[in-house]
Order: sequence, then C-alpha cells, then structure tokens
Amino acid sequence: MAKITYIEHNGTEHVVDVKNGMTVMEGARDNGIPGIEADCGGACACSTCHVYVDPAWLDKLPPKGDMEEDMLDFAFEPNPERSRLTCQLKVTDELDGLVVQMPERQI
Repeated sequence: MAKITYIEHNGTEHVVDVKNGMTVMEGARDNGIPGIEADCGGACACSTCHVYVDPAWLDKLPPKGDMEEDMLDFAFEPNPERSRLTCQLKVTDELDGLVVQMPERQI
C-alpha cells in the first residue's frame, strides 16, 4: 500500500492510501478526489487523468510508454518532464509518498 498525495490546482491536498496493484488514477477515483476525471476508465484512450508529478519523484517512476506520450499531446498544458497519465502508474510500495498535482482543468 502507498500513501499518495493529490494536490488540486487550488492547492487543496488529499492524502490517501492506495492498494498495490491499483493505478494512481483508480486511487483518486475510488477516494472521490476532484480533478481527475478518468473518462476512459483507465484505457489510456484520453488525457483526463493528467497530473504533474512532483519533481522529486520523476526519476522514481517507470518511463512513459508510446501510448501515454501520444495521449499527453491532448492534455491541458502538458509539461514535457512532469506530465503523466495516472492510469499508467501502477501503485507499488515504492510509490509510497508520491505527490501529484492536478492541472487547472482536464480537456
């Protein structure tokens, strides 16, 4: 299980425990975190679960796949280094303490 901090665009923080094997997107959805819409349900077919990863975590995450890179082109104000789709981030013990910030809006 990992404790993940989701920060809304307005600065409101939500710290939740997310079970291993789930995605960071599922953790937000299941805990009613506003700002992650997840319209495609985690199929990497939209960009509505886009977040900015805290810089301290960038080297600790697996690399982006081609599909995620393509979908990030449709995200609101993507950042080449910090933007990730939360549906592509599987929760493990190694993600304990992960911090992500939501964009002003999702497309």
